[in-house]
Amino acid sequence: MRGVLLVYIKASTAIRNNYNEISMLCKETGEPVYLTKNGEGDLVVMDIEAFTRREKMLSLGEKLLSIRQSRENGQKGNTLEEFNDRISKTIETARSNSGK
Repeated sequence: MRGVLLVYIKASTAIRNNYNEISMLCKETGEPVYLTKNGEGDLVVMDIEAFTRREKMLSLGEKLLSIRQSRENGQKGNTLEEFNDRISKTIETARSNSGK
């Protein structure tokens, strides 16, 4: 069974009259709240952490799509050994830069 999609819709006056309630709803659910003006969609409000997560996921999706397209166009990737070496070097660099 698929999860239930919850959509929160409020009149635009709710943001002015009930800012704290809208803020709490965004933070508790991690979902956006859609604001309407004169019965029409107007704005979307969401918690900054949820927004940041979504932006990172979108960015990752774009990178993965780019990699897939490059592979389909014949670009070679790294072997598992090359990938592991690269990750190990990145971790070592991060540790040495953080003073550990």
